[in-house]
This record gives sequence, structure tokens and C-alpha cells, in this order.
Amino acid sequence: MILTDTHTHLYSEAFDEDRDKLISKAIDAGIKRFFIPAIDSEYTQAMYVLEETYPENIFLMMGLHPTHVKEDFEEELAHVEEQFKKRAFYAVGEIGIDLHWDKSTLAIQQQAFRRQIKLAKEYKLPIVIHCRDAFDEVFEVLESEKADNLFGIFHCFTGTLQQAHKALSYNMKLGIGGVVTFKNGKIDKFLDQISIEDIVLETDAPYLAPAPFRGKRNEPVFIEKIAAKIAEIYNLEYKEVAEITTANSKVIFGR
Repeated sequence: MILTDTHTHLYSEAFDEDRDKLISKAIDAGIKRFFIPAIDSEYTQAMYVLEETYPENIFLMMGLHPTHVKEDFEEELAHVEEQFKKRAFYAVGEIGIDLHWDKSTLAIQQQAFRRQIKLAKEYKLPIVIHCRDAFDEVFEVLESEKADNLFGIFHCFTGTLQQAHKALSYNMKLGIGGVVTFKNGKIDKFLDQISIEDIVLETDAPYLAPAPFRGKRNEPVFIEKIAAKIAEIYNLEYKEVAEITTANSKVIFGR
């Protein structure tokens, strides 16, 4: 049995004291595939070191995170494009729109999002979408860019059933993480109306730890709690959830 974490920031400073211990613990528990989203150029080298240390387990994405779309975003996008010319990645991500912290950057966030979607199409790769307080804005971009070769994951999905169906209509799978275990998370109330073939599991570690660890640092092994909750929602065996969601991740990432 293999579990796949489709979204985890293992290079984060939050893991500097015990990173190897936590990764080894997760691998021993059967969590053997970790897909690593990019944030900006400052983290690129740390991602490469992580991949070099765990070549059988770490799979890298490349992209510019929407909260890091600032005045220098053209330079940052140039860095992203340069990395794609140098080597292969498994996705363009994480990209998207975040209006929770700063609404003033919406225009350049939209611009960066579109540019990176076009990059994904060029390299025939999935996109991994970050969306916070911005469903309408993200859907507007996806509508204008929709194509048979546009596909990916709607990371950390926390929307409504209607928004879930709309995300799926753009060839996206839903990334389900710790929020599904929250008492007020809401998505657990309707998730069984979405085919399990359309979801993948993620931790977003070190963020959004599942219950009973909510508010604490999220860790790779905590994906077991998410898988257990999914098994409960879909009335499946834990092993089935692991197998199905890992197979779903392979559909997206190609391995």
C-alpha cells in the first residue's frame, strides 16, 4: 500500500530541525510519493537539494505562488521559464490567485496565472492551482484558457459542491487535505457526491494540519488522518483509498 501526498512544502524552514526524521517516518508508514510545489526563486535550490536527497520519493513542480506575485513578478516568471528550459518537472505549480492577503495585486496575479497556464500547455504538464477568496477570479481565467490539454489539481479545495463541479469541468481533480477533518470544514458534508476518482490527497505541510493536530505544524505522516477521513466519507477501506487516490495522482502527474 502506497499513499501519495500531492502537495507538501518539505523544504520549508518549519522542517529545518527534523526534516529527515519526518520524511523517514512517513516513508516507513507507506507514504512514499511527495509532490513538491514551488513558491518563488528563493526556494528553488532547497527544492533541488530535497530531490537529490530523496530521488525515489520527491517529485518537483515549478511555478510562482500567487502571494509572491509582487513588483518583480516578471523577473520571477523569467526564473520559472529558465528552470523549465534546464530540466523536467511534474507540474506547473503552485499558481493561481489569492485575494485573502492583498487584493491590490489582482491584475498582476491574473497575468502571472495566465502566463504559467500557457507554460503548462507548452510543456504538456498539469497545473496545480492555489485559490483563496478568489473562486470567481480563478474560474474566469480557467474559462478563457480552457482546452483539452489544460488539466491539473485544484489544490486545497474548500469551496461548495457547485464550485467543486465547476472545477472538475475544467479537467481538474480536487486536492483534499486537512480541512476535510475540521468540524467547520464543510466539504465533508458533500464530498461523497463527488466521485473518488476525482480527488487526490495532500497535506500542504507545514500548513493546515488535520484534526486532532489542527493549529499545530502539519507533518507528512498526518496524511494518514486525511485518508482515514476519506475512507469514512466514502465508506471504503483505508487501503482502497490509498490505492485509488495514488492511481488518481498518477493520472495527473504521469507517474
